[in-house]
Amino acid sequence: MTNTGTMTISDADRTLLERNKLFRDIRLESAEPALKACQTITLKSGATLLEVGQKNFSLYLVLEGELRVYLNGRGLPVHAVLGPGECVGELSLVDGENTAALVIAAQDTRLLVMPHDLVWSLVESLNGIARNLLSILAGRIRNDNLLQVTTPESSLEFAAAANVDLLTGLHNRNWMDEAFHRMALRCERNEMPLFLLVADIDHFKDFIDRHGHLAGDNILKGVSKIMAINLRPHDLLAHIGGDKFAVLMPEKSPDLAMKMADRLREAIAAPALRIGASRAAHPDSATPAAQAEHISVSLGVSMVQPGDTLTSVLAAADEALHQAKADGRNRVQMAVTRN
Repeated sequence: MTNTGTMTISDADRTLLERNKLFRDIRLESAEPALKACQTITLKSGATLLEVGQKNFSLYLVLEGELRVYLNGRGLPVHAVLGPGECVGELSLVDGENTAALVIAAQDTRLLVMPHDLVWSLVESLNGIARNLLSILAGRIRNDNLLQVTTPESSLEFAAAANVDLLTGLHNRNWMDEAFHRMALRCERNEMPLFLLVADIDHFKDFIDRHGHLAGDNILKGVSKIMAINLRPHDLLAHIGGDKFAVLMPEKSPDLAMKMADRLREAIAAPALRIGASRAAHPDSATPAAQAEHISVSLGVSMVQPGDTLTSVLAAADEALHQAKADGRNRVQMAVTRN
């Protein structure tokens, strides 16, 4: 978290707060003295707001940016996406239990932090706040119940076995085969170009030779999380085998698709990922220290054309990926236009 500060209600912030679900049909002036006692925080993209099992003593109102909610710790895919007008932390605030989800900033996100005591003071003084808080909680419960009804346990277990890569928690190639046709038809109806990105970890075999397969698994999991955090809700991400990932991405132009691919490349190259213990570095130690290493990926991008199958567009993206590798790695290459 960065950039904490006392809340000064600007005209822009006033507009954002008036649109928040907590203040629906409420004159903001009635809550303004309490709001001035709050703080704002800015989370950098990828930063964690709430961890599973931690105590939470605040309600967070999203002013700008985007949060993503993951159930069962860092398991993927995303359970919910929260933007301006939404809030998070209400359930643990009401029942007093530890948080049950992981909440991460998908982009730089500015939040208003309302402490526990202040929230309850507003609930007691403003009936509308109490009504809106109950409405927010009811909406969360309704959505979760709908998810359980539409994905019965047996179906969910079967889908997990058939469509989810157990190492990374991402969808797999089998799932992307099924999703490709649906997304291609949707983009065709909306007259929106569709692109396929293929990402491959640079020098991954050399990395395995130096650090072992367990360290390689840690890198695959780390890369999968970075990609999931930096993609948008409508982008479809899968681990399609080995050290290779694929993304189906609707985008307005090839230039914008290339920019998105380069954003992923930069996001993966920026942090040093934990790779676990290295016996080679500490041959005499019973409990060698954990290490971290910078990883890069190369990406190939191909535009989906009429009549394409996933296999054909993957082949084109793979060819572009191989060119990116040949040109020095840690770069993005657009596929040659096909007839």
